[in-house]
Amino acid sequence: MFLVPANAEPETPCNTLTVSGNPEYPPLLWRDEQHPGSLVGAVPALLREITEPLGVNVEVRDIGSWARVQHLARQGEIDMVAGAFITSERIGYMDYLLPPITHLPTAVWVPKGREFVYRHWPDLAGKRGSTLINNSFGQNFDRYAEQNLRIEGVRSIEQSFQMARVGRVDYVLYEVLQGEVKLEYMGIADEFVPLQTPVSREGLFFTFAKASPCNSFELRERIAERLYELVDSGRVDELVRQFKAIYTGAG
Repeated sequence: MFLVPANAEPETPCNTLTVSGNPEYPPLLWRDEQHPGSLVGAVPALLREITEPLGVNVEVRDIGSWARVQHLARQGEIDMVAGAFITSERIGYMDYLLPPITHLPTAVWVPKGREFVYRHWPDLAGKRGSTLINNSFGQNFDRYAEQNLRIEGVRSIEQSFQMARVGRVDYVLYEVLQGEVKLEYMGIADEFVPLQTPVSREGLFFTFAKASPCNSFELRERIAERLYELVDSGRVDELVRQFKAIYTGAG
């Protein structure tokens, strides 16, 4: 730790961080219709509560699909990703901040009346699934799915649910929380059910792009310290409830 004169210029102008994330992730993250080009939700709100006392601003931008967000993080064209599961590939180009924001179970969502027995991953063999392109549900499941399952990646989760409604796929893979609010927003919450056994339960993390010029050990530690305080206080659960009401009310 060292002190610099009050009038000294910082070595890197990182008073503002460019952040993005999965735009299909309500109530944690979604496109802000009131401010096109921005993302809103519980996770951006949490990040601002972390960074504002540190004198750091964040611009949480809508830069396209989740696959594009990951590509730009790899290139260092954004500084942070607001919510990602851990995979060995992502560890190669992102630094994960502890603790996780929250833990999210992922469900097999099926149209009512077309439920099937699901106890473990092999029960999905021979069936057709759908989810977002480049979505991860934990590295172990991802590896199993790539080798054994038929899961079509699409650009929006609404498309996945509509495909299931008309019988083009048998199930949709999506987190329980996000599935509940997305289906309610679409007005078809009574048409789908999550099968009881989750396929995974993964921690969701803030990450810094390794190639970002703003990625420093000191800044990561300062953010992580504030993150721990807010997670420990139950603030994440409060924000999730708040933004769930905002998102579903907007529908």
